Order: sequence, then C-alpha cells, then structure tokens
Amino acid sequence: MRRRNAQALGDVIKELLKLQRLDKKLNEKELLLSWDKVVGPAIAKYTIEKYLKNKVLFVKLSSSVLRSELMMSRQHLVDSLNRQVGVEVINDIRFY
Repeated sequence: MRRRNAQALGDVIKELLKLQRLDKKLNEKELLLSWDKVVGPAIAKYTIEKYLKNKVLFVKLSSSVLRSELMMSRQHLVDSLNRQVGVEVINDIRFY
C-alpha cells in the first residue's frame, strides 16, 4: 500500500533542519568545506585560515601576490561558492 504524501528522505531531513534552524550552520559548513574544490589545489595550499561572519567569508592567505589576484575575482568566487552549496550563504569575501 502506497502513501499519498510520501516524501524523499533528503527532503524530510532538509525540512527538519530548517524547522530546527540548523540549516544555516550546515550550509556555512558546507561552503567552508567546498573552498578547496572551488579554488583548486594550487590556491588551496596557500590558504591558512577561513571563517564566516555576517555573510562574509574571511580568508587568510600566505601569499600577498595571490591575495591581490583573488581580490579581482571576488565576485566570481562568491557566485561559485554559493552555487556549490545551492543557496546564498555569503555575499562578499575578504582576503587578509
């Protein structure tokens, strides 16, 4: 016998996380974990630290030259990271 209101397990989990207000933290964690995939291994190896605060991703880099180059492609990185997560998690990136 089939249920008429059957839902996919993933949808149920997402709804539960949303109800418990845990989805925002989960999305933030997923964005931080996707940094290496989005920027690639060459840039990831210069990344020392990264954290989120008020929809801004702060990234500490060990190379000042790389920092300057990434400043010019900030918006592209913001879009790529948000696309990777599937929702808008950040609206800016600051390199230091």
